[in-house]
Amino acid sequence: MTERANDPYDHTIVKKAFMSSSASLDGQIALVTGASRGIGRAVALALAGEGAEVVVNYASSPDAAEAVVAEIQANGGSAYALQADVADEASVEDLIKTVLKRSGRIDVLVNNAGITRDGLLMRMKTEDWQAVINLNLTGVFLCTRAVTRPMLKQRSGRIINITSVVGLMGNAGQANYAAAKAGVVGLTRSSAKEMASRGITVNAVAPGFIATDMTKDLEADAILAAIPLGRFGTPDQVAGTVRFLAADPAAAYITGQVLQVDGGMVMS
Repeated sequence: MTERANDPYDHTIVKKAFMSSSASLDGQIALVTGASRGIGRAVALALAGEGAEVVVNYASSPDAAEAVVAEIQANGGSAYALQADVADEASVEDLIKTVLKRSGRIDVLVNNAGITRDGLLMRMKTEDWQAVINLNLTGVFLCTRAVTRPMLKQRSGRIINITSVVGLMGNAGQANYAAAKAGVVGLTRSSAKEMASRGITVNAVAPGFIATDMTKDLEADAILAAIPLGRFGTPDQVAGTVRFLAADPAAAYITGQVLQVDGGMVMS
């Protein structure tokens, strides 16, 4: 298998952010779903580095979530972990109520939680289709809807949805995942139009093939051949894009957009 490393990205960026004197999310609350590992973990660390108090949501990995909280706190940041199944309406409502009761507000929502249940369409079980749609699309809807009221009252907020290049181009064996992630793009753009008048931005980040637990067992050679930069991306690179959309003043004039972090895999 071709080596996925040889990546010039500076992985000390998160630690440098914690030492920055110009943290742009000071006093703000950021909720990151599926934040116990992979991209979600990197996003949680990046937003904490900008001064946000980070709510580390997890579904079934309390130890991993608490490890993220501990890492943030060890670097001088603030965070706490909350369990919730974002595919379940009541669970999402309880999650948002708990955050509002404990922290008083929600300034940034990152809809990151997701799963895969791959298989050819003709052999795909209905439950595998539905499980992916429920978490990867309905979960984004439920969380976005739940934070809408407090953000509208604040007249501010930044929502970032993690979609995928698979949702832009399709992929054999991933009809459920592609459909869900394409739906996230449509939901992002519709939400952006509805909320713009109240100062809330809604954008999406579309990672390509990122070196995480979800991609570690893939045969890399054929994939790398389709990536102009010739390497897998890193969670930190996706997190850096999320950090820009959540924290950079320049991003205040960006809404309804999909930023691809894919090494040039999809160009349009």
